[in-house]
Amino acid sequence: MDRLDSLEAQSIYIIREAYNRFKNLVMLWSVGKDSTVLLWLMKKAFFGHAPIPLLHIDTGFKIPEMIKYRDKLAMELGLTMLVGQNEEALRKKETFPDGKLTRVQCCMALKTIALRKTLSGEWPRKKLNLKTGKYEEDPSREPFTGVIVGVRADEEGSRSKERYFSPRDKESNWDVADQPPELWNQFKTDFAPGTHIRIHPLLDWTELDIWEYIKRENIPVVSLYFDNGKGLRYRSLGCQPCTKPIESNAKNVDDIIEELRTGKLANIAERAGRDQDKEDGNSLETLRREGYM
Repeated sequence: MDRLDSLEAQSIYIIREAYNRFKNLVMLWSVGKDSTVLLWLMKKAFFGHAPIPLLHIDTGFKIPEMIKYRDKLAMELGLTMLVGQNEEALRKKETFPDGKLTRVQCCMALKTIALRKTLSGEWPRKKLNLKTGKYEEDPSREPFTGVIVGVRADEEGSRSKERYFSPRDKESNWDVADQPPELWNQFKTDFAPGTHIRIHPLLDWTELDIWEYIKRENIPVVSLYFDNGKGLRYRSLGCQPCTKPIESNAKNVDDIIEELRTGKLANIAERAGRDQDKEDGNSLETLRREGYM
């Protein structure tokens, strides 16, 4: 069994274990490369079916190509596609692009709070109608008690502190120091009532693993990852006002794999284009402690 086979087998095991152990699961789909691989693994885990709904937190400032890709793939695959949003903040223009908040504060409002309130059922969510292709308010307000997320330990410092099955409190707050040990593939899945669980099937994958798997499985990814004709492409996707492309001539998956293998990107952090990370060096861990992805 090669590395990709081994990673795939473990991730599928974790997805199935989560489905067996926890009720009211949802999978976060940012429409980036990692969560799209996670979607692919879920379909493999259930023989082409996706029994777990997908949730996208739409900040209102995503790059338009991301939204088009999300809805196109959701329609093609027949996914249960949910969208959550901080509609009040957007209506009041209490955002960074409107000059009211810092980047980190904006992430807290449009991502962290939106995610927490959507998961808890306090805020309504919208659901894609596969017949009309339009989003309608989802009548269900039942809270999600478990969330499958496509984070990788090598992507960023706070994510390296995660477990495969990571407990949060009922408000989705994360106590980094209070996590169960996970040794020899022995995972704790028995948690006290009221515990909110984050499940991380991709924790041991690297950026190169993700792209090699995308090539092997021929997984469609959003075109923003490839050279736009000006020697620029996105390596990590976020909100348009706070995410910048990197200099790269990679026009396809093979080119990206070559960049990663030869070390052309060795001096460029994967999230180098995320301006909110630069505003506060510890911003992502702060956000994640409060319930961010």
